Amino acid sequence: MAIFELSIQTHFSAAHSLRDYPGDCARLHGHNWHVRLFIECEELDEIGLGIDYKIMKNELKAALEPWDHYNLNDVAPFDSINPSSENVARELYREMSARLDDDRIRVSRVEISETCTAKVTYRP
Repeated sequence: MAIFELSIQTHFSAAHSLRDYPGDCARLHGHNWHVRLFIECEELDEIGLGIDYKIMKNELKAALEPWDHYNLNDVAPFDSINPSSENVARELYREMSARLDDDRIRVSRVEISETCTAKVTYRP
């Protein structure tokens, strides 16, 4: 069966420090985090869409709002887990799945980049 995969990109700015990291990243520093959200579906809706990009953009913006221009170490769940790119990707995946998954579409993966040369992809 054919699968459609849709994606959008955005970014947010946030500081973090990696607890117990043996190097510079243990100190507070910031990133312009780049985010790419992927949605997949097998069937289109009655007007031929997998999901409206506008819905994806609005939901992703709302999910990132609590992190944007904050120190991630001060924001749940990163007040108890390290705000590594891996953990940020996993938590964003979980949040976006809760917001968007239904009987027709699902979040397939999330990509997070701290820099233009460092990226992580999370998928279940």
